Amino acid sequence: MKRYQLRIAGQSVDPIGGEWFPTQNPFTGEAWAEIPRCDARDVDRAVQAAHQALTEGPWAEMTASQRGLLLHRLGDLIARDAKKLAATEVRDNGKLIAEMQGQLNYVPQWYYYFGGLADKIEGAALPLDKKGYFAFTRKEPVGVVAAITPWNSPLLLAAWKLAPALAAGCTVVLKPSEFTSASSLEFAELFDEAGFPPGVVNVVTGFGKDVGTPLVEHPLVRKVSFTGSDATGRIINEQAARQFKHASMELGGKSPNIIFADADLEQAVFGAISGIFAATGQTCIAGSRLLVQDSIYDQVVEKLVALAKTARMGDPMSMETQVGPVTTPPQYRKILDYIQVAKDDGAKLLLGGEPASRPECGKGWFVEPTIFGDVENDMRIAQEEVFGPVLSIIRFSDEAEAVRIANDVRFGLAAAVWTSDIGRAIRMSEKLQAGTVWVNTYRAVSYMAPFGGYKDSGMGRENGQEAIREYLQNKTVWINSGAVAGNPFVMR
Repeated sequence: MKRYQLRIAGQSVDPIGGEWFPTQNPFTGEAWAEIPRCDARDVDRAVQAAHQALTEGPWAEMTASQRGLLLHRLGDLIARDAKKLAATEVRDNGKLIAEMQGQLNYVPQWYYYFGGLADKIEGAALPLDKKGYFAFTRKEPVGVVAAITPWNSPLLLAAWKLAPALAAGCTVVLKPSEFTSASSLEFAELFDEAGFPPGVVNVVTGFGKDVGTPLVEHPLVRKVSFTGSDATGRIINEQAARQFKHASMELGGKSPNIIFADADLEQAVFGAISGIFAATGQTCIAGSRLLVQDSIYDQVVEKLVALAKTARMGDPMSMETQVGPVTTPPQYRKILDYIQVAKDDGAKLLLGGEPASRPECGKGWFVEPTIFGDVENDMRIAQEEVFGPVLSIIRFSDEAEAVRIANDVRFGLAAAVWTSDIGRAIRMSEKLQAGTVWVNTYRAVSYMAPFGGYKDSGMGRENGQEAIREYLQNKTVWINSGAVAGNPFVMR
């Protein structure tokens, strides 16, 4: 069985405690590798390495253009190894090879984009109301960054953090999910090959209380970037706030996918399926609430159930598979628990609602694509994030009711509108409380487009030019031209 090592200060090292834990393949349910079980001592040496790289040596002396070149080199190496890294992710998190290969082919663009943005960071000369002074601003790196990523798309979501952080001149300690650490440990080796100085990017692995907490609370960490559940995000944000650390949080969602009667129903149903059953529903932007206008409700339900029944489940390494396993045993049990809650609350089960027992699913953690109809928006299945292949269908009558239902939830990560009326599309995009609104599409993301949530879905933005601002701090410099004198006890 493969045994991984940590990546600290450009070296592969064993955890100080000498302990490892198994990582399992969600398709087979069997352990396939051992991951280092770190503790606070490993965190400290990783943070110390990142701090030293930030304040001393080559990284601290590099120009922004030189940092950008390293990011471009890294992008090239990821493109070279995309197939291998995608296969590792599928083995570790059970997502479809078709999706993970697509993600890894796309990931280099984050490093190219932010590599090009690195030397476009500008301060400004300030107009002043005082004679004899010159003042300007500088944009400087915020410091050592703790980047904490989830198990559903480890390297894609790491890119959302690492690329802007490194472009800004920060150094990073990456903590991947304990369920899916393998690809991050393999990926970390590419930084050395790309020419990054030791300590610029470090990877520590293990469990939240052993690694996550000491990382967030380490006094040399000045910024925390977290993607995961809102419950964990709230705890991390409170920990960071006690030391006034910068923080950005990309958290959960309960996204409304809204179909109006004037929509192209074939495309809308296709979008609804993609929104919830792609990635086995294990995505923060899953369109888990399908809002359908009364007049087309029965028609949409019929088309939706018929299409969902054709989903091919099985080996995620097969390009033919459309719905793969759930990534972790705790998540598998959570999904089944929520299905039972929905049944108990009176939602009408239209499809699925049980573990998948198909022969092609083997011993993996599979849940049948599940659809509930006649859902009321105050039901738990409509209010709480399931993070699985479970769809709730809710009726609405007009735009006003659609907006009311869509916004009547504590999350606000994403939303979608399906309509042929451009005026309606614009009105809805203005009224929906969500960080991203799609019209006649779903799950589109780009390194150029800011992404983040409203309300309990988080704070801060990833991707686009706004992302790099999350890793910078502003300094104002005043210069006395020599013409200013006066009473030293009076503010000038």
